[in-house]
Amino acid sequence: MKVHFLIALIASIVWISCGNRAKKSASTTTDSINTAHKSSDKINIYQMMVRLFGNKTTTNKLYGSKDENGVGKFNDISDRALEELKKMSITHVWYTGIIEHATMTDYSAQGILVDDPDIVKGRAGSPYAIRDYYDVAPDLAVDVKNRMAEFESLVERTHKHGLKVIIDFVPNHVARTYNSDAKPAGVKDFGETDDVTKAFSPVNDFYYIPGKAFVVPSGTDAGGKNFKSPLKDLRFNENPAKATGNNVFSAKPSLGDWSETIKLNYGVDYQNKEKTYFDPIPPVWVKMKDILVFWAGKKVDGFRCDMAEMVPVEFWNWVIPQIKEVNPEIIFIAEIYNPKQYEKYIRQGKFDYLYDKVGLYDGIKRLIRNEPKADVQDISHVVNVESKGFSSKMLRFLENHDEERIASSGFAGDPAFAKPGMVISATLSGGPVMIYFGQEVAEPGKGIEGFGGDDNRTTIFDYWGVPEHQKWMNNGAFDGVKLSQEQHELRKFYSDLLRISKDTEAIANGEIMELTKQPQFNNRMYAFVRYTGKERVLVVANFDRSKTLKTHINLPEKLLKGVKKGQIEIQDLLKRESFSVDPASGGIPVDLGPSDALVYKF
Repeated sequence: MKVHFLIALIASIVWISCGNRAKKSASTTTDSINTAHKSSDKINIYQMMVRLFGNKTTTNKLYGSKDENGVGKFNDISDRALEELKKMSITHVWYTGIIEHATMTDYSAQGILVDDPDIVKGRAGSPYAIRDYYDVAPDLAVDVKNRMAEFESLVERTHKHGLKVIIDFVPNHVARTYNSDAKPAGVKDFGETDDVTKAFSPVNDFYYIPGKAFVVPSGTDAGGKNFKSPLKDLRFNENPAKATGNNVFSAKPSLGDWSETIKLNYGVDYQNKEKTYFDPIPPVWVKMKDILVFWAGKKVDGFRCDMAEMVPVEFWNWVIPQIKEVNPEIIFIAEIYNPKQYEKYIRQGKFDYLYDKVGLYDGIKRLIRNEPKADVQDISHVVNVESKGFSSKMLRFLENHDEERIASSGFAGDPAFAKPGMVISATLSGGPVMIYFGQEVAEPGKGIEGFGGDDNRTTIFDYWGVPEHQKWMNNGAFDGVKLSQEQHELRKFYSDLLRISKDTEAIANGEIMELTKQPQFNNRMYAFVRYTGKERVLVVANFDRSKTLKTHINLPEKLLKGVKKGQIEIQDLLKRESFSVDPASGGIPVDLGPSDALVYKF
């Protein structure tokens, strides 16, 4: 979850701070944090919005209800679906939107309190406005009263196919209507014992604006000009008002703020020079630890931690080791956007992996979009400065639920333009690579769904059918017979790339050497070698939309040590072809078309 203008502000600050670009023509980097990888340890993540993934309905009515537009269920993620993901070399599935969140859908007949539509975004509601940390979303169950058992069956089914389960952990905020009806005996809800007369108290769970009532944000919903949800009446009552999730300490947040959420108090007095109160341990810390232990007990294998940097790093340092005592193999992924904090959240915060959004993603997106200031030096900066020493801890991607779809008009338009960027994202380090459901079949995210608006993204707020993904799903057959030839080829590209990423030793465990100063290269062309003592992999990416790169790559002597003189056998891993070359005769020949990439192993 994020506010786009906030992230843009952070990105601009980081862009200014990154003025000193690395300009080395050939540099070697190896990770100093957790460098030990086996080829089988390379993680490939498939993110899916569960409510959208299995939805077969194609009505797609603006602001439609679940009965009108349909909703995917746990049970729709069938053995066949999981088998197909496994064939793509996926290792982990990030099931997004699992935990119960605020919604406009009425489940009172099943004993669930109704949320006030005034503080719900979209008919389905944001999956990051949690209303019960100890329950799963009723939307996702065939039998609502049996919803947790259906989720547990999904976990078991996923494990049966050799895949691991990641779910969201949303530590920074909760829904304004938070109320747990599934909490274990003895657990107190957030805010249950708060002193609401105090703006801040170290023992309160929330922050308050004493003497002022919450004001429902005015203005239209994002669904279109002058469009308003038919269910909103602007009469939601919260008195005194609580601070909003994106650190808005006002009774009147805007619609663009995370106005549907309440900020949780980890012992930081943000309105008093961010003074901290961590001793004794704040109540929220203990409650969140218990929640993580609960889900670890459900046999989930990892947590993607929403807006992790908005929670003090001291909490992560305290809680992650305790959860790993429950399950030493469980992984923690931080959604984080400030590169200056990366190493801190790895070393002190003890995260396994961090988002590489403000850095590699932003730089590659500029190249894919052919922006005037795009330059492969952005990639070089990531290698040599931004994640130097811990590149294998960075999660790389070109799509997720927050970002524009590659095939959208706002990003690439033509998904083929993203091929070099995706190859780099998957091969630059031994860290995880992630794709978002529908990315592999060029889902463009078109249309106004409801609160999400026409924003080049697939909605996270509304009930919706995802058209290109539905072609692959084919009413639950997951056989792709409705896909075009171009879509089949794109899906094969992703399958091949993920297989190469996962099963190639030099990619999973090798060092990196940039080869940036090569004949015929311009600022849209980039090359590097990943290598171990036994294997070398050459990656060349051509982001130029008009120029073919026809040259020879000269390998430094260091990379030729141990290589027998004369012909060496080179495998083109993407084309599944082989050829021989004598590196002493001018280097490795490269003939690479516009917006293309190659991966050679030798």
